[in-house]
Amino acid sequence: MELGASGMFVPVQTVGMVLCCICGVAMAPNPANMCVRCLRSRVNITEGLPRHGAVVHCPECRSYLHPPRTWIRADLESKELLAFYLRRLKPLTRHVRLVHAEFVWTEPHSKRLRLKLRIQHEALHGAILEQSHLVELTVHDQLCPACSRAQANPDQWSAVVQLRQHVAHRRTFFFLEQLILRHGAAACALRISEADRGLDFFFGSRSHAVKFVEFISGVVPVRSCSDKQLVSHDSKSNIYNYKHTFSVEICPICREDFICLPPKVAQALGNLGPLVICTKISNSVALLDPFTLRSAFLDASQYWRAPFKALLSSRQLVEYIVLDIEVESSEVTVGGSRYSLAYAQVARLSDFGKNDNIFTVRTHLGHLLNPVDYALGYDLYGANSGDLEIDLPDAVLIKKSYEEKHRNRSGKARPWKLKSLNMDVDNTFKGRADEEKRNTEYEEFLRDLEENPELRFNISLYRNKDYQPSETSEMASTAGGDDVPSVPLDELLADLELSDGEEENDDAGSMME
Repeated sequence: MELGASGMFVPVQTVGMVLCCICGVAMAPNPANMCVRCLRSRVNITEGLPRHGAVVHCPECRSYLHPPRTWIRADLESKELLAFYLRRLKPLTRHVRLVHAEFVWTEPHSKRLRLKLRIQHEALHGAILEQSHLVELTVHDQLCPACSRAQANPDQWSAVVQLRQHVAHRRTFFFLEQLILRHGAAACALRISEADRGLDFFFGSRSHAVKFVEFISGVVPVRSCSDKQLVSHDSKSNIYNYKHTFSVEICPICREDFICLPPKVAQALGNLGPLVICTKISNSVALLDPFTLRSAFLDASQYWRAPFKALLSSRQLVEYIVLDIEVESSEVTVGGSRYSLAYAQVARLSDFGKNDNIFTVRTHLGHLLNPVDYALGYDLYGANSGDLEIDLPDAVLIKKSYEEKHRNRSGKARPWKLKSLNMDVDNTFKGRADEEKRNTEYEEFLRDLEENPELRFNISLYRNKDYQPSETSEMASTAGGDDVPSVPLDELLADLELSDGEEENDDAGSMME
């Protein structure tokens, strides 16, 4: 029960007021016994703090110099730029407490940046005074070393990485391009150009090239060698300028290749095979015996100690139709993938209406294949074994085929897309003639990404904003049955592209933080 309601007298508590010792104005008491106006007129807590400064800005890459030689990339009036300035002012503001900081708007072309600080400091006898402080920074334009070198001569490189693979297709380079983009491995490259059976990466320093070679060695099995050429020599200062060349050769074994292992390699892998297929390429080669489901991994050092080539590559795959399937064993997991041994009766699709050749083969795809399905495999019927002292099967099935369904869907856009490296393309007659072959191989690579979830595990796929689903595709997605494999929407990333209005709002929000 309140005291006022009970009829008792309750005195009203008031804040005591005192007179300022200087001007005599009534005020709330404080340790200095002076009003705020008199206190500010006699004590300046911003004394010794800088009011002017200078920063060095690169207009090409929009980066700022952090002495002595570090360049930090930041947008104008952004949160990163504000943090950069506060770090530079921190030694000068160590005796005061920084409460708030924000940019004051200036003309974009004025070459001036104004930073408003709100600081607190003890004035007299423990009284805390808060005051605003304005710092004006002059922006001086100067190209950073990388932009200066590019402006002087775009071809002024000091190291080049020549990446090569001696095969008849570009499937490995399509996959490698996506890994480079995902990890930003070629961010320091001055220029990227296409070459015969490979790519050339040009760098401004040798350390960037060495870092790139180490990245490539961690994702694919390679062997590399380096050399250097003297460009200039200053005998007085004993300075040598070299151009370094790194030659990197990728293992010619690719995914889905059919291989006959040499006797020494098969013995080193525990008498594997010798007829095996390559199921995965990383920093090692994953090999699988499709007849026994035995597997092994061959790293780069083991391969280059006794190199060998594939007996047949993916460009020689033949389409078969499955007439009957008899599963021999239950489904097992080998190397992270699921397989099941089975006997399948197959016939070449090209033989329909011409002959009655039917082959009974053993396959590792018993968990995927059903009668009347299509499969891609290698045709070994009547093949000349040559120097091979083994009996070759009539056919080796590699994967389930969706060629007929892909043909029905050809020319239609996908709901996802991939990014690509900015590289120089050969515009000669030979390059234009090779463009159609490149487009065909790229389409096959996109189909492989749709069919194999393991292949797109380390690849960034982005939503295609221009994709408009048609009525037929919606009907196919709602209908049941075995449809063409597609990429789930939850695996797609949003390609961030901020508009001018959104960028201004983001900058304003970062200024007020």
